[in-house]
Amino acid sequence: MMNKQTVRFAVDLSIHEGKLNEFELIARTMIAGTQNEPGALHYDFCLSSDHRFCRILETYKDADAVLAHMTGSVVQVDVPRMLEVSEITRFEVYGNPGPKAAQMLAHVGARIFDVWDGIRR
Repeated sequence: MMNKQTVRFAVDLSIHEGKLNEFELIARTMIAGTQNEPGALHYDFCLSSDHRFCRILETYKDADAVLAHMTGSVVQVDVPRMLEVSEITRFEVYGNPGPKAAQMLAHVGARIFDVWDGIRR
């Protein structure tokens, strides 16, 4: 369920040929690091059946949690390592990540979608 403060990411990656094992090791490091971040609610890596593509689905409590993630070691240290073995093919953000995080996200090509309407419980 998503409220007005919740922020979600959908990040699609193409895994470089022959780099799946490295990708998986880095992903596990990223999952462990994000698990310790306050306000990180969900952080799921989903692989295509041929293991060539990955979609990361992330959910953060609010803009403060997004900023903590963006300035933490997962993004600052592990994401550059991840981009040595894969490339971002799509990056979408749903909700308001806050001005500083929005600027950081725009720098990496993320498209930001404001929550317009829906059901919130």
